[in-house]
Amino acid sequence: MARLVPVQIVAAWTGAVFLALGILGFIPGATTDYELLRIAGHHSGALLFGVFAVSVLHNIVHLLFGVGGLTFGRDPAAARLYLLGGGTAYLALWLYGLVIDKASTANVVPFNSADDWLHFGIGSVMVLLGLVTARFRTEQRHGSL
Repeated sequence: MARLVPVQIVAAWTGAVFLALGILGFIPGATTDYELLRIAGHHSGALLFGVFAVSVLHNIVHLLFGVGGLTFGRDPAAARLYLLGGGTAYLALWLYGLVIDKASTANVVPFNSADDWLHFGIGSVMVLLGLVTARFRTEQRHGSL
């Protein structure tokens, strides 16, 4: 079995966290006001950990990002792509969440202000980790570490 490099480990752990969040979004208790969970849209009143707006669609997106992290984490180049691409997508979601009217049909996932800033944090960290951890593989290959 080939030795995993840092970018693969980070992608897999990121995927595992997303999987856990996706599952928790369907569990009453972890998700407050669970009876208000809707398939999509701003009318979903369920909150993960009592803070972050969720819907079935939102939870499915987390599950897909989780599977993506575990799958892409098998290959260093794919793991880097997952972290950079996923991070960029989350930064785009942050911007989208900032500009939409939260009470409109444009808020299909749905997002609230806590989600917006969490998306900024997730996106920033994923991009940073994609850049930093991929560097270790290059240095190891060239004998710098």
